[in-house]
Amino acid sequence: MRVTTKGQVTIPQRVREKLGITPATEVEFIEEGQRVYIVKKKGAKAASRKFTQLRGAATVKMTTDEIMALTRPE
Repeated sequence: MRVTTKGQVTIPQRVREKLGITPATEVEFIEEGQRVYIVKKKGAKAASRKFTQLRGAATVKMTTDEIMALTRPE
């Protein structure tokens, strides 16, 4: 892994998935001797996993107008 000129690194996908790190998740760096740990910030709200699991799960072949018609009274 390499650090960019802006000081950025990419957290590997398997690590992000294991820790539940999604875009906008706040993290902190903990220094212990010569090691640095990245942890999710306590109290920080990550994106809801409930919705993340459903992303792309819709199988209904309806247009937006058809869906809107179902959700609004006539």
